Amino acid sequence: MSIAYAGPGVKGWLRLDHWSRVSAHISPDAKRRLAWFDYYRRSKNVARTCRHFGISRKTFYSWQKRFMAHRLTSLEAKPSIPHRRRRRSVTQEQELRIVALRRSHLRYGSRKIAWLYRVEYGEAITGWTVQKVIEKHHLYYRPVRHMRIQARRRSALKKRRITELKRRDVAGFLLCLDTIVLYWAGFKRYIFTGIDSVSKVAFARMYTSKASYNAADFMRRLSLLLDHKIVNVGHDNGSEFQKDFAATCAKMGIPQYFSRPRTPKDNAVCERFNQTLRHEFLEAGNMHDDPQIFNQKLTEWLVEYNFKRPHQSLGYVPPINYEAKYLRVLPTYPSRTPACAFV
Repeated sequence: MSIAYAGPGVKGWLRLDHWSRVSAHISPDAKRRLAWFDYYRRSKNVARTCRHFGISRKTFYSWQKRFMAHRLTSLEAKPSIPHRRRRRSVTQEQELRIVALRRSHLRYGSRKIAWLYRVEYGEAITGWTVQKVIEKHHLYYRPVRHMRIQARRRSALKKRRITELKRRDVAGFLLCLDTIVLYWAGFKRYIFTGIDSVSKVAFARMYTSKASYNAADFMRRLSLLLDHKIVNVGHDNGSEFQKDFAATCAKMGIPQYFSRPRTPKDNAVCERFNQTLRHEFLEAGNMHDDPQIFNQKLTEWLVEYNFKRPHQSLGYVPPINYEAKYLRVLPTYPSRTPACAFV
């Protein structure tokens, strides 16, 4: 039976069958380091081992000193947390004083509280210390509103911005989405719009609300229209693109990219399509408060937009003719796709 390398500081050798059995309980990083020493056991050459795994000799020798064959957890990375953590220097008495001052002046900022503290108690503290005490005791003028703001901020940190996406000139790579809000005859209606950033194939549909389940319905229709060849979607930070819409995108495996706040140029293609829809369709007298009637008229216009209307950015060809090899609209239909395909 093969014999495994025991490592420095260990008398004797360890059988390979025992080594492979206990290695199932260590992390992938530790298994990777274990492979270094198994390779070294067979090659007997440190330089060759380092070249094979792309590591430095310093790294190899460092882990070799720690490696013990009878305890493979020695190959686990040690926690980098310091043994002694720095603690805030504010005392209990100072904390009680800050709390009392803050409760008396809920509208004051942390620096003003620090100034009042120095005047009243003759002791200097920093605004940062005051702020941390405020956060610890949740001493806010409007605590519920503050919690909502903090939740939005945490959510914003997780969002992938459209500026992070490396664009590709391939149809279907990025679908730009937006929402048009309409006020007409005492009614409020919403038109969800979507357009491919490359081929300019577009789709739109009216809803009575901009709830996320309506946005999810629009996304499913758009995906069906484009033969499920959507790679990424980009849109603004509206609430309609959260919850049900986000769940639908996750189910389809389509990443979401968000525009930067108050930056319409991040979604310029869809903004331009919205303007075309307003000028060439809405202002032509096609507005109606009934979504069913409106969507029937809108479908006819979309067929003309995608199949007949020449686009300057595409060399004066209709979107459906642009890069047809990659993107096909409802492949079961011929080029004379009827209006019902968009309903």
